[in-house]
Amino acid sequence: MGQLLMLRRSKNNVSDEDIIKKAIKGDKDSINAIINENKEYLYKTAFLYIKDEEEAVEVCQETVYKAIINIHKLKNPKYFKTWITRILINNVNDRNRSQSKVIYDIKALEEVEDISYEKLEEKIDLYNAIDILEEKFKTPIILQYFQDMTIKEIADVLECNENTIKTYIKRGKKKLYKILMEGK
Repeated sequence: MGQLLMLRRSKNNVSDEDIIKKAIKGDKDSINAIINENKEYLYKTAFLYIKDEEEAVEVCQETVYKAIINIHKLKNPKYFKTWITRILINNVNDRNRSQSKVIYDIKALEEVEDISYEKLEEKIDLYNAIDILEEKFKTPIILQYFQDMTIKEIADVLECNENTIKTYIKRGKKKLYKILMEGK
């Protein structure tokens, strides 16, 4: 949790929603607090899609910029994370369409955790398999398994029915399994 957010809570017992409401009204400290609280989440999500540190940072910067200039459009403060995730995914998709290639930063993968060469290869195979998936399967899988979002949260982000998301995840996992088995 961001230091500023913790400081504000300890002084005023202010909730996340209250801070987001203040941010919507233009309070700069509140905007900084919610961005700081979510910056690591945004980076990790962007990196899962892009797999390049610099590109992920750029996408995060674009996302934060768009969120700041459009925060007044956020109708319900409790959906802030859903809203900013949607902006991030749109930015990632725009970037992927314009570049249409994926760069793997093996060094970054090794830094994420101390893993053996075999585990690293498995992780790369998994990322490659995920990249092959159609977008409708890829996004729900990344959001559920890499960002620990619930089915409801994913449905909100993607503006889909929860049952549709469940179907996409189930079919996506089957496709991933098939891709990974064909590669062996």
